[in-house]
Amino acid sequence: MPLSEDDIREILRLIDESDADELRVVTAAFSLHVQRRTDEASAPRPEATVPVAPLEPADRGELVTVSAPMLGTFYRAEAPGAPPFVDVGSRVEEDTIVCLIEVMKMMNAIPAGAVGTVVEICALNAELVEHGAVLFQVRPDR
Repeated sequence: MPLSEDDIREILRLIDESDADELRVVTAAFSLHVQRRTDEASAPRPEATVPVAPLEPADRGELVTVSAPMLGTFYRAEAPGAPPFVDVGSRVEEDTIVCLIEVMKMMNAIPAGAVGTVVEICALNAELVEHGAVLFQVRPDR
C-alpha cells in the first residue's frame, strides 16, 4: 500500500520531534530520505522523493508534451550543482525521471511518460510551475 502525502508529512513530523539526525526508507514504490539541518547555510533541507504515477502525455503533432502534474517548484537536478536529470538530446523511457517538483518541502519525481528524445526544456530551473504547465517536449521513437 503506497504512502499518501499525509503519511509522509506525519513521518517528517515524527522525525522532526525525535533525536534522529537522518532517516532513509527505500521500497519498490518510493524512496524517503530525511536529514536534519545542522547548519542553515550548507545543510540540505529535509526532503522526500515520491515517484508520481507516469503522466498521460498530450500528443502535439509529432512531439509528446510532458506536463506538470501539480503546482510546485521545478528542479532539473537532484541537488544544486548536480547534473540535470535530462538535457536536450537525452533519450528517455516512460519511467525515466526527468525532473523534480517540490511541493511543501516534498520532492516529487516526475517520469517522462514517453519513450523518445528530449527536444525542448520548457520550464526554468527553480521556478514555480502551474499544474498542466509544459515541462518538456519529447520526440517519440517510431
